[in-house]
Amino acid sequence: MGQEELMNTAEDVADQFLRVTKQYLPHLARLCLISTFLEDGIRMWFQWHEQRDYIEATWNCGYFLATCFVLLNLVGQLGGCVLILSRNFVQYACFGLFGIIALQTVAYSILWDLKFLMRNLALGGGLLLLLAESRSEGKSMFAGVPSMGESSPKQYMQLGGRVLLVLMFMTLLHFDSSFFSILQNLVGTALIILVAIGFKTKLAALTLVVWLLVINFYFNAFWTIPAYKPMHDFLKYDFFQTTSVIGGLLLVVALGPGGVSMDEKKKEW
Repeated sequence: MGQEELMNTAEDVADQFLRVTKQYLPHLARLCLISTFLEDGIRMWFQWHEQRDYIEATWNCGYFLATCFVLLNLVGQLGGCVLILSRNFVQYACFGLFGIIALQTVAYSILWDLKFLMRNLALGGGLLLLLAESRSEGKSMFAGVPSMGESSPKQYMQLGGRVLLVLMFMTLLHFDSSFFSILQNLVGTALIILVAIGFKTKLAALTLVVWLLVINFYFNAFWTIPAYKPMHDFLKYDFFQTTSVIGGLLLVVALGPGGVSMDEKKKEW
């Protein structure tokens, strides 16, 4: 079997998967995407005092402001998740979650940690794709504005979302000389590029979903670590952030790459 035949077979399998899961995939994608916000909002409730004391000690901002920070994170994240899952005011919920990401990036000094910063940007990419999906359902704040075709905001949201999502994979690359690491880096980088430029997008995104699922359940199995150990919380954080990026990729699979992509340009050739 030649390379082209193998690629066509893989695309046929992906198309068959999409036909079977078409009704459920967007719902699963949204649930995965908001999972890290849902988990973090619940954590704010159960670790209220620890989070408040940390912010108060780190920023020397006083009891009242530290309490407001924790309350804003709790209500903002849980409220945003409820709105997104219920399909009400999705765009406002996404903007609110963008604000939460920005706030936490500063408050927890993520801005100076490249790995965590890239993961937060990837999370923002998933929210951009969610915004694009809400536009495709006609729930747009730009209702009544004439369509601008290829330059429509939705298509640039999809492009921005795809590009930001791939930052997640850059944090998973391993720079050592073992054969497995080199192979994983080469295959992963190739798939990342395909998603970013929008070529064979659905197949590449679906492959990355499978790859991330395996990595997530193997390396971030927080349930195997006792809850009192710090590593439990670190792995739990990584697990749900990775799950959210999986949700973003599933939205890419469900929606397609959008107008600003090689897949779309090929239709014009």
